[in-house]
Amino acid sequence: MSVRLERRRDSATGTVRQFWIVDINFDHPDGRQERVRKVSPLQSKRGAEQYERQLRQALLDGTYGGEEAEPAPKLKDFESDFISKYCEANKQKPSGIDTKQAVLRNHLIPLFGDRRLDSFSAADEDQLKARFKGSSASTYNNSASVLNVVLKAAQRWGKITHVPHRFQLLKREKSRPKFYDFDEFEWLVEAAGKCDARIELLVLLGGEAGLRRGEIIALERADVDLRRGLITVERSEWKGKVTATKGMKYRVVPMTKRLQQALAAHRHLRGPRVLYTDAGETVTAKVLQKWMARAQQRAGLRATGALHIMRHTFCSHLAMRGATAISIQQLAGHENMQTTLGYMHLAKGETERAIRLLDDRSAALANGNMAATEGDVSVK
Repeated sequence: MSVRLERRRDSATGTVRQFWIVDINFDHPDGRQERVRKVSPLQSKRGAEQYERQLRQALLDGTYGGEEAEPAPKLKDFESDFISKYCEANKQKPSGIDTKQAVLRNHLIPLFGDRRLDSFSAADEDQLKARFKGSSASTYNNSASVLNVVLKAAQRWGKITHVPHRFQLLKREKSRPKFYDFDEFEWLVEAAGKCDARIELLVLLGGEAGLRRGEIIALERADVDLRRGLITVERSEWKGKVTATKGMKYRVVPMTKRLQQALAAHRHLRGPRVLYTDAGETVTAKVLQKWMARAQQRAGLRATGALHIMRHTFCSHLAMRGATAISIQQLAGHENMQTTLGYMHLAKGETERAIRLLDDRSAALANGNMAATEGDVSVK
């Protein structure tokens, strides 16, 4: 059999793994016999069969045994080029690049650093899952997604002929987004106002305009149109780096009257940004976290300092008050409608109106009689 699975010890990890092997006994025209045994660069049956055809053609052409192709790089040697020549060159967001670097540094390099990029298989997928068996599905999915992108980049540059294995993602449990109910949000706004006008503005920008943390940091006075009551959200900041918003699209958000009044009252000459520290410096994620924790503590809420709960509150309150999914998507700047639909279970009015249709027996009977009448056609 020319193509088969064999158990071999992986020289990089020392573990025994299964490999697809191509084993060919070839008879040359001059009567000379040659045996060629190779590990398939693509670890699947179909890939091994394709590799076998390539080897047989090379033997027939007399090109086998010539200049060997450059071996595929190891993951640890490819990391630097992947970050600089792929992620940065394609202008990925700094936060996304930092996440990929962290995943490679903390998980993938320690586990697969000495592995060549053309040697990954389903066994490696299970090994990676075992590493995160005590973690959430999202933690594994982050690492698997990064490794998939690395392999795609290597194939694109010709470092490997094929992606040897695509790491499958785990299904994630969809949890209900945490948000403040109407009373809790009012407590928070009141407490924030007693702490500092800037903290009150922070709470309103998140809870009544849906701005993300980076968007709040990068918000400038020029983005605020007090006459028309509009905020243009077109940039975000992450660790001092200003980029476009998530999804690379700007959005225009109408202000509530309370937010409009708070922005009108918040005047300073410290610079173009809306929020600054007492020292006149632009706010950072840590500063906003401390401000938020102060307001939460004063309001009698759990003082986590987390800001994204304000965005969840914004979307949840819109859904609970009857806003349509498309309106919430546009106001929040969701790239994917599925993200927006995660809040729509809170729109109880719509579901209750749908159930009331079952209670309207008179309409149901009328429709039933009509259907019966339409079907009861006699021929005379």
